[in-house]
Amino acid sequence: MGQLCRCIIAICISSFSFSTISADVQVMWQNGQTPERHIVEKVSNWLDYGLAQVASTLTDLQQSSVPVFIHLKEYANEPVPWGEVARGDLDGITLHIHKNASLAQLKADWTLYHELAHLYHPFFDYGDSWLGEGLATYLQNVVMLQAGMISKDDFTQRISAGLTRGEAATPTFQGKLSTVSANMWQLGAYQRVYWSGTAFFIESEAQLKAAGSKYNLTALLARYQTCCKKSIVQSTNQTAVQFLTALDNLAKADVFIPLYLKYRVRGDFPNISQRQIRYLSNQYAR
Repeated sequence: MGQLCRCIIAICISSFSFSTISADVQVMWQNGQTPERHIVEKVSNWLDYGLAQVASTLTDLQQSSVPVFIHLKEYANEPVPWGEVARGDLDGITLHIHKNASLAQLKADWTLYHELAHLYHPFFDYGDSWLGEGLATYLQNVVMLQAGMISKDDFTQRISAGLTRGEAATPTFQGKLSTVSANMWQLGAYQRVYWSGTAFFIESEAQLKAAGSKYNLTALLARYQTCCKKSIVQSTNQTAVQFLTALDNLAKADVFIPLYLKYRVRGDFPNISQRQIRYLSNQYAR
């Protein structure tokens, strides 16, 4: 579920119908056909809920509205089989959903929280996709934990299982993380890329604490939205450095850039302990 930089708003807008469900979310239905009222209401409730939960963890997005492009699927093996970011004048998201999924099933699926989390960072160069995907993967679990959708034990189990998959995939996709990340789609190296990035942010949380910063990652991201996000030059190979430099400045600590320089060239998988994961589950649980 990646940050595909597409001009969806400019190119595909004529194939969608619009329905505004709140001041914050604007839904665009595929093929210009608004579905039955009960589906509109279900999707509206789900999107409002998801945006509220992510904002509760990360603060409100600093944009006037969030375009959401909905593709309804008659047949799917899961409630939300695919999602991606739609970058544009207003960053939005695209979601493919099972037409008959219940509201409870949609809320329990992680995809919406993952894609919304991407909107809190700028678009990164493909060699830094590990950073964006790792951040969104980490945050989807934090959001679900804080919303009470998963327990502290669930959080620990999900993160641990993902890191195990990432470690298992690393021997198959050898090389520098930045190189593997740049070729993730062609290689199918999702597990190594996503979970190496997740490990980066888990390690950064520990280093923030060790450095005596008064902010954890979500607090820094909240401050970043209001102080710095609009000043970042999008879609350059320096976007990640600009983003992480801003976080270091806000934290008043040298954490993110030194760790980034280490991670982007590493060929091994990071070693994250159960103790680190359990600490974060306790820190973020409400």
